[in-house]
Amino acid sequence: MKRPFALGLVPGLVLGLTGCGGPAGSRDPAMRTIDCALGESHPFLGECRVEVAGRVLVVHHPDGGFRRFQRVDDGRGVIVADGAEPAKVRWISGGILEVAVGQDRYRFPATVRPDDAKTP
Repeated sequence: MKRPFALGLVPGLVLGLTGCGGPAGSRDPAMRTIDCALGESHPFLGECRVEVAGRVLVVHHPDGGFRRFQRVDDGRGVIVADGAEPAKVRWISGGILEVAVGQDRYRFPATVRPDDAKTP
């Protein structure tokens, strides 16, 4: 049986980031940094930033590119919100959900929910 989980991008929140703004006068929304490896054989570095817009996670790359994911409650965690390549998702140690799309990989902090937990 697939178990639902929560993307733990902000401590204390069940489903992760919220759509709040940054510091006063800032045009950038508040974002959380995650580890990502962009391109074949690149190491994971903490240089991607995640923005939340409802159920959509926008991962911003350091070169200005981005990728959009949609949170789903069917056990997969996230799916690609645009583009033709599907996301490959796997759990790694330490409560990390690793998501690969093409040659790019992303590591989201996440926690497994009990089977009887209600989804918001």
